[in-house]
Amino acid sequence: MEFGLSHEQTLLRDSLAQFLADRAPLARVRRFAAESAANAATSAPTRADDITAGLAELGIPALLIPEAHGGVGLTPLDACVVAETLGYHVTPVAFTASSVMVPTALRLAGSDAQRLEWLPRLAAGQTVIGAAMAEHTGARMDAGVTATDGRLDGRALFVLDYRADAWLVGDTAGGLHLVAADAPGITRRTLETVDATRPIGELVFARTPAERLPGATADVCRQVIDLGRAMLAADTLGAAQCMLDQAVAYAKQREQFGRVIGSFQAVKHLCAEMAAHLEPTRAFVWYAGHQLGEKPQDAHVTVCQLKAHLSEVGRFVAKAATEVHGGMGFTDLVGLHYWFKRIGFDRQMLGTPERLRVEAARAQGLIS
Repeated sequence: MEFGLSHEQTLLRDSLAQFLADRAPLARVRRFAAESAANAATSAPTRADDITAGLAELGIPALLIPEAHGGVGLTPLDACVVAETLGYHVTPVAFTASSVMVPTALRLAGSDAQRLEWLPRLAAGQTVIGAAMAEHTGARMDAGVTATDGRLDGRALFVLDYRADAWLVGDTAGGLHLVAADAPGITRRTLETVDATRPIGELVFARTPAERLPGATADVCRQVIDLGRAMLAADTLGAAQCMLDQAVAYAKQREQFGRVIGSFQAVKHLCAEMAAHLEPTRAFVWYAGHQLGEKPQDAHVTVCQLKAHLSEVGRFVAKAATEVHGGMGFTDLVGLHYWFKRIGFDRQMLGTPERLRVEAARAQGLIS
């Protein structure tokens, strides 16, 4: 039995990688991060519209949207391939929420009218919808959103794809709602996180009108979050692979004592250890993507274990790759910190490794 990517998936990965190499080099990422930091205190949107438009031409926003609504109708495994490639290039675009979690929520729980209104626009890249569901993976302080008579009250933190035209909001009862960015009663605030390539925000609702997804249940909410977790894990894999590749390339050209440092046994062992930790996780990501597409009801434990494990592996690779670079690893000239921070961000979003292990144990009946 051969378990790997299909020819079409390989072409998708290679086409996207070539596009990002041309349109989203480190200089473009650095410029986005600077603009995002400059606009953090204002409501001015920070989007890499040039990259987003190119991704729309490649069909990336339409990935999981059915063909009947203008999409290409691919699978979560295809989305994992895309997420890994985006992570490899630390691409500063909306994907996890707007292209994966939201289309899935609309497909599983939206009404016919909601699908007709939103899915074609998402598929064409004409709109971005963020996801305010972090409270379902661990509420912080007094955060949480309640729904009463078609209106929302409360506070949602760490909103994914925050610079959006609308948001998918999860309430404390497991319901899902669509809220337009210009709806009355919303207070917005950009939050400062380690990853400047992905703006994150806080939403405060005060009797804010919202459109409920009629088919939303706790099970649908869990499936949507699991998909988001798988994308973050794949993103970590891509970022960690890029850091490993950069460390190996640096070790082959940096000289000390008249020899390239890659010839030293300690450096060779460190690079080999990074590769040995990272390579098995690729099959883990593929399996989780396959399971999410074929048996989503059974994928919860796999996804929890995947994200928890890759969070630990990613942190090790980020640390070790920086050590191989020595002092240069901390400079903005090399830019390793963009990948380092990306891995740190992915580790925390939608569940830390500790919480995910508890969820996996509970799902298997190991704890009450």
